[in-house]
Amino acid sequence: MTKQQQKRKVLFALTSHGELGDTGRTTGFYVPEVAHPAAVFRAEGYDIDFVSVRGGAPPQDGVDPEDEVVTAFLADPDHKAALESTRTAADVSAEDYDIIFYAGGHGAMWDFPGATELAALAAAVYERGGVVAAVCHGPAGLVDIRLSDGSHLVDGKQVACFTNEEEAAVGLADVVPFLLEDRLVERGARHTRTADFAEHAVADRRLVTGQNPASAVRVARLALAERGSR
Repeated sequence: MTKQQQKRKVLFALTSHGELGDTGRTTGFYVPEVAHPAAVFRAEGYDIDFVSVRGGAPPQDGVDPEDEVVTAFLADPDHKAALESTRTAADVSAEDYDIIFYAGGHGAMWDFPGATELAALAAAVYERGGVVAAVCHGPAGLVDIRLSDGSHLVDGKQVACFTNEEEAAVGLADVVPFLLEDRLVERGARHTRTADFAEHAVADRRLVTGQNPASAVRVARLALAERGSR
């Protein structure tokens, strides 16, 4: 099979952090922000892989038994097996992926920043012409991504993320280690937003970001458009 004939692939990046600060509550990756985009990608013929900060079985959050897309995603034997033993960034190659998609979930606020191997992997995907996508708290993975020229990936680009107001609305502005909107702006991002918890996503030069869970499908569709798969 030639390079041109190989199936296109998306790599979902997931948090390994399961504790919501000192609240005593659990967190993890927000499953709908993977399940719904994954359905979009698979409908376009993409294969799906997973990576997490520490590998193994990452903690899950946001599972709604009445969400048929989530239920089908978790019941899929391939997805189930992959999520029970995710690889780390050191175990995968950027050359294998057209898109890397940072899923949200509050856990990402603790371990995506500082995940240097994951950041390097995303930079490599981007610099070989791929797309970097993130939704909700997933853009926490973008704050430390630097390109080979030393610049931050987000510098000068339009970026959406879970906003300061949304964080306050869910009562976690004083729990998360930093406010994501503020940190991205510090890195040079041009923050863009809509009303709290409404759909909003933006694409800017192969960087695609979304504001909240309602934006996850839109992020997937924009990522496909950026990759040239309308």
